[in-house]
Amino acid sequence: MWTELIQEVRVAQMGVQILFGFLLTVVFTPKYEELSETNQMIYLVTVVLGAVTTGALIGPVSLHRLVSGRRVKPQAVRWASRLTVLGLVLLLATMAASLLLILRVATHDGFVPYLVTGVVCWYLLCWFGIPLWTRYRGASR
Repeated sequence: MWTELIQEVRVAQMGVQILFGFLLTVVFTPKYEELSETNQMIYLVTVVLGAVTTGALIGPVSLHRLVSGRRVKPQAVRWASRLTVLGLVLLLATMAASLLLILRVATHDGFVPYLVTGVVCWYLLCWFGIPLWTRYRGASR
């Protein structure tokens, strides 16, 4: 289970690191000063979400390194799994906040919250709904 978990974390880590790196550069662009206070607040929340997401998704790697060879693999896998699920929830929030900010700046349209809600529902379905449904169906057989 440990090997599979670390492979899964690698996929999520790559995405969050690219997103977080992009977010860190935004504040240094001339466009940032033109953002409304609301958009600047959304940006700050998004950066903090990106930072805590990165922490949660890198946590399993650190956990593995620090407890490797200590005969606590079952507990380490449980904690790493919890950190990974937390990281996915935080990644969902980071993605939603990023999308909200980008679409608000790009369109200034009232449909943006509905579009972001639709994307969040899609993420929830793909990341949690289908896996939980598959888990439930597999357990009932």
